[in-house]
Order: sequence, then C-alpha cells, then structure tokens
Amino acid sequence: MRNIIFDFASLHRHGPAFFDYLALRKRFFVDTLGWDIPHNDEMEMDQYDNPLAHYSLVLRNGKVVGGARTMPTTACWGEHSYMLRDAVNGKLADIPPRVLDGEIRSPKVWECTRLVISDAVCGHAERARCLSLIVDGLVRVAAAHGGSELMSLSPITLMRALRQLGYAASRIGEPYSNPGDGRRYAVLSMPATRAPQHRRPRAEPALAAG
Repeated sequence: MRNIIFDFASLHRHGPAFFDYLALRKRFFVDTLGWDIPHNDEMEMDQYDNPLAHYSLVLRNGKVVGGARTMPTTACWGEHSYMLRDAVNGKLADIPPRVLDGEIRSPKVWECTRLVISDAVCGHAERARCLSLIVDGLVRVAAAHGGSELMSLSPITLMRALRQLGYAASRIGEPYSNPGDGRRYAVLSMPATRAPQHRRPRAEPALAAG
C-alpha cells in the first residue's frame, strides 16, 4: 500500500484515483450506511469537494482502498465554510449544532472528513496500516500549510484506533447518535504529529504519475 496526497490542481496526476475515491465513498456512506447525501449511481460528492479541499488516499496495486478529505477551518467557498462550522451554524440538517461548543476558525486547525477504508482491506493489521497511511498523509498536508491540529466528526471508536497508532486523539465535543445509521459520533481532535516511539508503516515506492 502507498499514500498519495493532492488537491484539485494536481488530481490529474493520479489518473482515476479521485473518482475511485468518490465511488468508494458512495458504496460506504450511501449504499452501506444509508446516508442521505448528494450522489448518483456511481459516486458521492458534496459541497466540500471544492478547490480548497485536499485529499489523502491509499492505493493497493493501483486501486484506491481508503482515503479522507481535509481543509483548513478558514475555508470559505461560496455560502459554505467547512462542514463542522456549517453544522454549528445550523446549515446541515443531519448534524446537530450542539456537536461543538462554537466555531473554530484558525489556519492552524484543519478539519478531516469522509474517512473511508474499503472492505477489501481485511484484518486488523492491514486496516490499521491503511488508516495510518491515510492519517499520515492528512498530517503532511496540514503541516505543509501551517496546520498543527486536526479535528473530525467521527465514530467515537476512531479515537482508540488513532491512539494505538500514536496520535494523541481526544474528544472535544458532546457525542450524539445518528438515527440513520445507529452509530455514535463526536468531534475528535489531535495534534498533527505522532508520538516519536511509533514508527510509520512502510509504504510501497510511489509510482510515476501518469
């Protein structure tokens, strides 16, 4: 497995990876979890997939098997900011405004969304490695733009997984239950750095962009 990171200006360097990621999102968030979010028969894509977004994907044998999206909490594209700020301001029907005490707006804080790992990645060790590569990519993106903290609205169980990888994740918002998929979510936060005793998993050498 190997990690790639890109934004809209460079997504063309990675062939169909971006669209494969959108298709993976559709299969998980729409087909499996039943979320009522914008999609067609092939892919899921929302208002936060815009030129301010950056992506960290994991490829195995050339196929996308995981990924996530990130953007700074200073983002503003049309009438939308970033997902959690829009939720706090009551713009998103499916996320309660109380999920966070108030707006966070800082170039040092980056929001991560749409984290997904394919069912084709089997076993705890392989899924942990895939998650590690995704998060390492998110950290590199944020750090390259002056970010020092990542936050996300995620299943609460992700906090333990991140800590096992060496990231000091903690909960900063009140948890709530999603009536659609039955899972409990909360806003998680962590420094954009890993504890020094945790080594990053080795990735396959990057292939030349086509």
